[in-house]
Amino acid sequence: MTRNRVIYFLFIVSTICIGLLSRTEIVALWLTSNFGDYLYSVLIFLIFGWIFKSTKPIKILIITLLFCYGIELLQLYQPKEYNWIRLIRDYKFSKLILGNNFSWNDILYYTFGSMTVYFLETRICFRNHK
Repeated sequence: MTRNRVIYFLFIVSTICIGLLSRTEIVALWLTSNFGDYLYSVLIFLIFGWIFKSTKPIKILIITLLFCYGIELLQLYQPKEYNWIRLIRDYKFSKLILGNNFSWNDILYYTFGSMTVYFLETRICFRNHK
């Protein structure tokens, strides 16, 4: 079984668009503040699924969770002096990827987001069956 990269690419682009739309003032009123974390893990799962198109979904889930948890744990590193990590976090794009502050809620939403895509992939089958 392999994943259809075109379909995954479309899901990746759609997830990015939803994420950007969710940051607008009007839509943000209707969503929780952690919706971005949920979408972040969905996006990471889709990207890893696109890269490793023949890998079993459970492995993609584990890789996604390790990646997302690792990014969140990196946020615990908050040096007092101005160094390389703070320089990177000053840019808007890298701030979206790396975040700023550790939160257990983020861990929870990463888990929910990853599990959602895993469930959809294994039950509803985003993949081509060969």
